[in-house]
Amino acid sequence: MLISISIILFSGLLSGWLCKKIRFPALFGMIIAGIIAGPHVLNLLDGSILNISAELRRIALIIILIRAGLKLDVSDLKKVGRPALLMCFLPACFEIAGMLLLAPRLLGLSLLDSAILGSVIGAVSPAVVVPRMIRLIDEKRGTARGIPQMILAGASVDDVFVIVMFTTFTGLARGEAVSWVSFANIPLSILIGIAAGIGAGLLLGAFFEKGRLTVTLCTVLVFAVSFFLNWLEDAAFIPFAGLIAIMALGTELKRTRPDTAALLSGVFDKLWVPAEIFLFVLVGASVAIESAKSAGLTAVVLILGVLLFRMLGVFCCTLAAGLSFKEKLFCMLAYTPKATVQAAIGGLPLSMGLACGQIVLTVSVIAILLTAPLGAFAIDLTYQKFLSQD
Repeated sequence: MLISISIILFSGLLSGWLCKKIRFPALFGMIIAGIIAGPHVLNLLDGSILNISAELRRIALIIILIRAGLKLDVSDLKKVGRPALLMCFLPACFEIAGMLLLAPRLLGLSLLDSAILGSVIGAVSPAVVVPRMIRLIDEKRGTARGIPQMILAGASVDDVFVIVMFTTFTGLARGEAVSWVSFANIPLSILIGIAAGIGAGLLLGAFFEKGRLTVTLCTVLVFAVSFFLNWLEDAAFIPFAGLIAIMALGTELKRTRPDTAALLSGVFDKLWVPAEIFLFVLVGASVAIESAKSAGLTAVVLILGVLLFRMLGVFCCTLAAGLSFKEKLFCMLAYTPKATVQAAIGGLPLSMGLACGQIVLTVSVIAILLTAPLGAFAIDLTYQKFLSQD
């Protein structure tokens, strides 16, 4: 396993550096490095690290959301309350609708299979979007209009909504009855997650104040509580959005203990450097390149088509937000990258034995390869031109 970790770090650093030299997002190089080192090409990575790949990617995602919470100002988020709420589900609904229209015509899928494919492809990638929104907050780009805060909050909740839709559609495909309780659980899980995160943040803040702990110990405690909140998502008998709770924890620490939050933010910024490498190299290693070859141009056309529906959904969310056309266009581009959820659930329909399983996996692979680098590139290329610096 140690040599695999060395390969991941070296290949991720080198490929990321090379991509930056040609003005491409570093994550593109990391994904390509993962594909080459992964089991489907050179097979350089030990099976033991691939077996825990999902857990390692989840740890990286937790670091992202802690960073986001420690930088997110709730007062700024309140300025764009309704658009931020709509961003949590409306773009995904538009994208699933686009898949229902296009997939039967382009791929010959049934409506139910198209819905399953749409629920997999419909999730935005927090791993790509959130770090870039954090950078915008640090540089104070568009923060007066609440643009990065709105995208950051929406991207964190979007996945919860899409995964519930995916569970519902795959249940239908296996002959299960539709449970409307699942849809009612979406807002409930978000509210409970926010409440739990705020409660954990208050307790940690009080403990930090009385205990006079070092930043290192504070970091360890934040990690421990965040891992516990993430575990609760699967273990709790009530609906619970663990990732939302983690971000709420960071936000509450920023509100109640701003000095400590600033120090912690610096630590987690440093931790993100190796975490980013692990995340995107392992995402690349999970990509089955043979599957991508089999679908070809039709899948690319389909993905680009449903992205237009998604962008239309984002445009509708921002209609009453008082944004200029350039700012709206930036929001539409920033909400297109896909990687984390597609890597996590893209292969599930195939493992369930569903007829659409292979095509869902194939389109998921192409969506990662196409939208993760292009979406990151679009954000990096346009944010200085489209967003004013406060």
